[in-house]
Amino acid sequence: MAESENDAILVNRAQGGDLAAFETLAGRYERRVYSLARRILRQEQDAEDVTQQTFLSVLEHLPDFRAESSFATWLMRIATHAALKIIRKRRGLDTVSLEQTTEPPEAGDHVPHPEYIADWRESPERLVERNETRQLIDEALAKLDEKHRLVFLLRDVEGLSIQETADTLDLSESNVKVRLLRARLQLREMLTRAFGDPDRSLGPNPHHHQQPDASADK
Repeated sequence: MAESENDAILVNRAQGGDLAAFETLAGRYERRVYSLARRILRQEQDAEDVTQQTFLSVLEHLPDFRAESSFATWLMRIATHAALKIIRKRRGLDTVSLEQTTEPPEAGDHVPHPEYIADWRESPERLVERNETRQLIDEALAKLDEKHRLVFLLRDVEGLSIQETADTLDLSESNVKVRLLRARLQLREMLTRAFGDPDRSLGPNPHHHQQPDASADK
């Protein structure tokens, strides 16, 4: 049975008052929620708090879940909102849009050309899934700007759509696309020396400023 179908059965049982079904769901996703929160906030205690708050919120709002998205997607959006509350509290911006507090609209911004390029056997998104490279990936993710890291984590790690990512972060879809492109470029460049083929590399080209098409990702 597919995990999503199994989740649907457990959710249905949990909505009917089966606490054991809810505990099974919590056990299945607790580590994933913590990992996402840890990558967003980069503090263990905050990540633990987010994990606890996420499942309390899920338990409270489970009767309202209508399966318009998968349970996993719904859960990750709740976890992200809990993490964003902590980010906003750090800045004293509890009720202000994350987009308003980080930067002006990005749709027309220049996307920088990478300084060092080499072919990879796998994409950064696929490498994130490999245990043996997880530490290197996490270190590179931690070096991304917060605004770019959030979009990459939700879109390429958690698998949310562009629209779901935009809704979760209170951003426009165009800003999500630009931030995602920047995150992918920055992450790829940071990790190229570890995973790239130096025999197939290209050095910086000051005359090459062609911008990739940010609208290609749907």
